[in-house]
Amino acid sequence: MDQRLRDALETLFAADSAFYDERGFQRRVGWGRKPALVNIDLANAWTRPGNPFTCSGMETIIPAVLEVLTAFRARGLPVVFTTTAYDVVEGAHTDMGLWGRKIPAEVLRTGTPLVEIDERLERRDNEPVIVKKQASAFRGTMLGSYLVAAGVDTVVVTGTTASACVRATVEDAIADGFRPIVVRECIGDRIAGAVEWNLFDIDAKFGDVEPLEAVLDHLRRNEEAGA
Repeated sequence: MDQRLRDALETLFAADSAFYDERGFQRRVGWGRKPALVNIDLANAWTRPGNPFTCSGMETIIPAVLEVLTAFRARGLPVVFTTTAYDVVEGAHTDMGLWGRKIPAEVLRTGTPLVEIDERLERRDNEPVIVKKQASAFRGTMLGSYLVAAGVDTVVVTGTTASACVRATVEDAIADGFRPIVVRECIGDRIAGAVEWNLFDIDAKFGDVEPLEAVLDHLRRNEEAGA
């Protein structure tokens, strides 16, 4: 990101943080007893270059997500991936709905490499891939019931994009009674400043945005405690 934009955002966030704090925002939702890792749209359409949905920063986001995946897998905690894919992209009865009028969703065809999870993440057979049609991973999917059945009360969120699918998922997570923890270094977007602004706003209103090391430290502490 351009340094001038970064400096401007930091100035804005400092003023807004003081404003929010005065109003009683920016409280912490905290961790519950059992987390699941929900990786949003880390499929090739978002993680690989040359696509309408390509996000920047994958050279650092993918390794950071791998660290979180390693921690969850070591503890045997639930890991979920999502992708967005459509079966009918032509004609009047498309499953893109009206969203296809706003974004180039027609490239996200079911069964194509673009909607497959990036192989660098080494998804395992016991880690489900939830196919969604809307921004939120909860809307119209079985994610909520899957988490409830697994005894999960906390969702650790990684993926893309901060301004759409990540944000919508976090908003629905807290609305449905799950504690959202968003890993700062694991979130991507296409537009400069979109990650920073949306993470700031999510942290003020909908979930806790935490640095990677804090998330890994929490998982290590609870592993040592046998939780």
